[in-house]
Amino acid sequence: MSVQSAAADVDVDLRQLFASLARNWLRIVLVTLVVTGLAFAFAWLATPQYKAVAKLEIGPRESVFTRPAGSTSDDKPATDEEAVATEVQIISSPDILKKVASDLNLEKLPEFDETLKMSALSRALVLVGLKSDPFDIPPEERVLNAMHDKLNVYGVEKSRVIAVEFSSRDPKLAAQVADAIAQAYLASKGNAKKESNTAATGFLGPEITDLQNRVKEAEAKVAAYRAQSDLLMGGNNSVLATQQLSELSTELSRVRANRAAAEATADSVRKALQNGGTLDSVPEVLSSELIQRLLERQVELRTNIADLSTTLLDNHPRIRALKSQLADLEGQIRNEGQKILKGLATQAQTAKAREDQLVEEVNQLKAASARAGEQQVQLDALQRDANAQRQQLESYMASYREAASRADRNYLPVDARLLSKVQVPTEPYFPKIGPITGAAAAASLLLMAIGTLLKELFSGRAMRPAAGARFEPIEQVAMPVPRTEPTVAEAEHEDSDDSVTEDRIGQGAAMVAAPAEPAEAVSLQPWQSRLGEIDVDKAAQKLIASGAARAIFVSPEGDEAAATAVLVAREVSDAGLRVLLLDLTASGAASRPMLESGLFPGITNLLASEAQFSDVIHPDLYSDAHVIPVGTADPVRAMRAADRLPIIMQSLTTAYDLVVVECGPADAQGISRLVGDGTEVFLSMLEADDEVTQAAVKLIENGYPDVTLVTPVGHEPGNPLPGRRSAA
Repeated sequence: MSVQSAAADVDVDLRQLFASLARNWLRIVLVTLVVTGLAFAFAWLATPQYKAVAKLEIGPRESVFTRPAGSTSDDKPATDEEAVATEVQIISSPDILKKVASDLNLEKLPEFDETLKMSALSRALVLVGLKSDPFDIPPEERVLNAMHDKLNVYGVEKSRVIAVEFSSRDPKLAAQVADAIAQAYLASKGNAKKESNTAATGFLGPEITDLQNRVKEAEAKVAAYRAQSDLLMGGNNSVLATQQLSELSTELSRVRANRAAAEATADSVRKALQNGGTLDSVPEVLSSELIQRLLERQVELRTNIADLSTTLLDNHPRIRALKSQLADLEGQIRNEGQKILKGLATQAQTAKAREDQLVEEVNQLKAASARAGEQQVQLDALQRDANAQRQQLESYMASYREAASRADRNYLPVDARLLSKVQVPTEPYFPKIGPITGAAAAASLLLMAIGTLLKELFSGRAMRPAAGARFEPIEQVAMPVPRTEPTVAEAEHEDSDDSVTEDRIGQGAAMVAAPAEPAEAVSLQPWQSRLGEIDVDKAAQKLIASGAARAIFVSPEGDEAAATAVLVAREVSDAGLRVLLLDLTASGAASRPMLESGLFPGITNLLASEAQFSDVIHPDLYSDAHVIPVGTADPVRAMRAADRLPIIMQSLTTAYDLVVVECGPADAQGISRLVGDGTEVFLSMLEADDEVTQAAVKLIENGYPDVTLVTPVGHEPGNPLPGRRSAA
């Protein structure tokens, strides 16, 4: 199947589109002039409104010299966007507006209370219920509503400045109200600070008295507990027991070191005496004067023996006497070493006894220090409580003195100031005659131009064939001329090759494979049956009587004969049946006369899965029938899903009483996918020529012997439905 998309065959003719502006220039200019004149009259007759502006700077005004003691903030204000927004709400609050309205007696001005001077139009609107009665609203609320409508308070972007705008018919009144609102705001901020300061002094006075009593009680508890626990303080602000424990621990370490040294020295002397070694290497032995003299004598005897041994033998009496003296001398040295050993042992025992005594004292001081630590913790807690209460008392007293001094001197700086004085406006901000008139002229001119272009576009006159289109667009299929003979002649032909009989039931259908070339509409002569064909009315009656579910129309003569399917579908729809026409022609010749445009989605979009059934079914302009046009999708892509046609046909026959399919110049193989149960096959003809005869013979030879010939020639369409246009 090959279907040429109708949407791709038209384009917007920009020249024709914009030429519509030149054709309708007079209407555009007239409408623009009328709108401009009305806007000028409105601006000229409107009551002028004047706007006065007061600006406030939000930020701390406290001086560095008057800032409370202990404050760490500097002169730079720290106001954020949220704080500015809060002040905006405060300025426009009802309390401030009520005060301004009372001070300026705004309730006596008709501008703020419309009940003082109601116009006849307003009274009429109230009577008919189109406007609420202002007398139902309290006077104070009426004034506040009027002030809210005229007041505009906003924060200036990227600054801490708030602008207070007020509009009025009277420029002086606008300036007075704006200035009064700013002053009332500053006064309210000052009153708020006074109230805060008074509340602070009222709170701090009794609190200071109570704190003084509590500080006395806390300090008395500290003194009583210190006396009860007998906590004596030593050096370095520590408890005496803890200090003594530290000193005894130091002494114990020293005694243990001395004992260990004495035991080590005694052990070395003992080993030297037991092994028969010399005592020259023991420091304690060498420090003895007696042993030093004995050692000197020993050295002297050994020297004499060595000198005499050079001339005397070992048994000589003199040498023997010297050796005997040397042996006695060594014995004396060992005896002295034993004495030193005993002294060292006694020294070690004394150090051990001292160590034991110190250990016992240290244990006693440990217990005492632990008790003193627990008592010190309790004492510190009492002391901290007393110090905290005293610090709080001192802080409260300083704050109280600060608040009292500010109240006495009436110094309460407000965190805002009037940045600029209100000036009486000299020119009204509304209405601006020039801008309003110019805007109305430009807007009306633009809207008229757009409306003219859209009208031209939707009318279809700005459409033209697209470049490279395969066929010329067909605006509408020409309807045949009315017939002159009311009866239909039927003929029977004996020659089976040239005769065509009425066909009733056929099977299968498919989309048209070859596109048909469009042709110019031809004028037909008064119709007379030549091949046994029937007219549109008889074809509709046949479909209704047989209860057919599908009607397949083949038009071998091209797009002109496609009008037959349209007329039959409308006739059956007018009889009360639900009818759908499916256009499978290449050019959309069947569906285009039924719709406003050939750009609607259709069967190709459904096959290409670009749309659903609800998107491709459209109502006929001239009947209650529905139509599925060719569509706007790519025909090549749609051809790939041609196998879905039987499923689509089955769904359509389920939803409608009759489905009319216009196949164009298709053959028997082309319509095989479209036939099904309850199918009638029709051959549309305009003239009884050889082309029609050959097409009928081929359908009969290829399995459709019950082909019915039908012609639109001589058909007269009935009156269109209300609200519909005629198709004739």
